[in-house]
Amino acid sequence: MSNPVFSRSDVFGEPRRTGAAGARRGGTATYPNQSPAYGTPPQPGQYGRYGAGQQPVDASDLDAMYQSPSATTADTRRMTYDDVIIKTGGLLALLVVVAAATWTLVPAPMLMLVMIAGMVGGLVLGLVNAFKKNPSPALILAYTVFEGAFVGGISKVMESMANGVVPQAILGTIATFAAALFLFKSGRVRVTPKFTRWLLIAVTGYAVFSLVNFGLVMFGVLDGWGMRNGWLGVVVGVVAVGLAAMMLILDFDSIKRGVEGGAPAKMAWAAAFGLLVTLIWLYIELLRLLTILQSLFSGD
Repeated sequence: MSNPVFSRSDVFGEPRRTGAAGARRGGTATYPNQSPAYGTPPQPGQYGRYGAGQQPVDASDLDAMYQSPSATTADTRRMTYDDVIIKTGGLLALLVVVAAATWTLVPAPMLMLVMIAGMVGGLVLGLVNAFKKNPSPALILAYTVFEGAFVGGISKVMESMANGVVPQAILGTIATFAAALFLFKSGRVRVTPKFTRWLLIAVTGYAVFSLVNFGLVMFGVLDGWGMRNGWLGVVVGVVAVGLAAMMLILDFDSIKRGVEGGAPAKMAWAAAFGLLVTLIWLYIELLRLLTILQSLFSGD
């Protein structure tokens, strides 16, 4: 998977096979501490020996067990779509609050400093969270706060350069998210190994291009948007938005694998974090693209 939040997690990727034979012939996929699938014969010693500390189950106990409602994913402490939606919504709300506070409360002379601090802090915490096997809600919330400061700062800067781009970028992000979800749910876009490999190569290439461009601008070799000036910048921006949209589809597929594979409930934090990373990337790319377009058509 190209999103490191999901690619480095066993529960969101291709299920692991159990046993050497399973690895060769498509055995049963399991997760740590997960109960055997229904219909799997009990293993020797799994339930102990009758009479060795185990009490027989009488007919009344069996009837009570039969009449009781089936266990839900909440009862079994497994991740659900509702968990992911609630946590993603909470992180987005926190991001918006911090971004709005940065926009309104931080004075102009301090805005660039706050934006850089948010960018660096978000990058460091983003890498830490992406490489952690067990998600940390505290670190994910801290990442959201730093990214909120960065998003609020860069949004205010872009709005001063091109009036009206922030509302347009927000609407564009919502529309792209909805379109990606529709394409995934309807099956019009299917996540295949070929699709994943192609997207991984494309995103890696774009990341290298962005780093080189950033370095050239920082060291004064190029000015303005660097290699993203003019209509070339528009083409690069459209490609970046397309890659972010396809990354959303890949994220949806990873979350689906996690839910259907019985991922632990705590992994909903990792799923929400992964979606947040992609949504922030998508918003920034739309913001930059719209700013370049407005500068071209206004003649600035």
